[in-house]
Amino acid sequence: MPTDAVLVTGASGEIGHSLIEALAERGVTIIATDIRPLPPHIARYCSEVLKGDILDPLLHEALLHRRFGQVFHLAAILSSQAEREPERAHQVNVEGTLRLLQTSHRMAKLRGEPIVFLFPSSIAVYGLPSLEAKRCAGRVREDEYLRPMTMYGANKLYCELLGLYYARFYRRLDPDDGAGWLDFRALRFPGLLSAFTLPTGGTSDYAPEMLHAAAQGQPYRCFVRPDTTIPFMAMPDAVRALLLLAEAAPSALQQHVYNVTAFSASAEEIAAETHQLFPNSSITFDPDPRRQAIVDTWPEDLDDSAARRDWGWRPEYPRHRTFQEYLAVNIRRRYQKTYSL
Repeated sequence: MPTDAVLVTGASGEIGHSLIEALAERGVTIIATDIRPLPPHIARYCSEVLKGDILDPLLHEALLHRRFGQVFHLAAILSSQAEREPERAHQVNVEGTLRLLQTSHRMAKLRGEPIVFLFPSSIAVYGLPSLEAKRCAGRVREDEYLRPMTMYGANKLYCELLGLYYARFYRRLDPDDGAGWLDFRALRFPGLLSAFTLPTGGTSDYAPEMLHAAAQGQPYRCFVRPDTTIPFMAMPDAVRALLLLAEAAPSALQQHVYNVTAFSASAEEIAAETHQLFPNSSITFDPDPRRQAIVDTWPEDLDDSAARRDWGWRPEYPRHRTFQEYLAVNIRRRYQKTYSL
């Protein structure tokens, strides 16, 4: 980890909560930003919290007066909301990322040292042409089926390319750049399962929504078909993957963008796991045509062999451990006042 502060944008989101706790455990100085206030139990881990829009020039000017050596850029409008507000999603997801890349590049020049820029990308960058193709594709590599059908997926893919531009070419266009360059690294996440935060608008959120509804004794209508299959990952693995990639030696990395995954499961299998944990749960299936069409273009599995080869990625939470150890214990604790077996 760098001796300078670590900047975390979008700190009040699902990944932000867990990441900040993990960074704090490592004794890292954390500067957090978000358009929303941070919960007090998260803010207490941060040396400073800057409230502001990632598009606001004043926020970026403020950041240039802070010394940070690493960035985790989590601020984004997620897939379901992005489909409702595509122009706003483009502004936040693309223009916000571009501005932060520019700000980070300026900071790197001020420091005279490279800045590691971590970007969480998504399975949404993929776009398989048909359900038959999805079922035949198997484990999809980073360079396959890059035809996203959503604004969110298009935003994420373009931001990967922006990061590559800054990492590979920007320095060459500025001969005076010296050591002030960006070490851009991106992770393509599958659907994420968190026991501690509520889903916030992802198209894969039917899985955590099932669990949180069941834990509260509420019925749940799933918006995809029972046979819908995509890869998933428990939040502790997602945070660990970010930290592992952040700490990897530049010489070990053979690419800038990596898949990571833990296990694949159908919506029906997720419902069965949920019912096993919460026997009184009520889950029905009522597919939403628009969201179903989106998920049908995402792979059933991801090939994360490059991450395993380059920086030692291995998931610690396979399916059984995710549900039985991580989700069961923590979700029950969260809702213990509203649910009893």
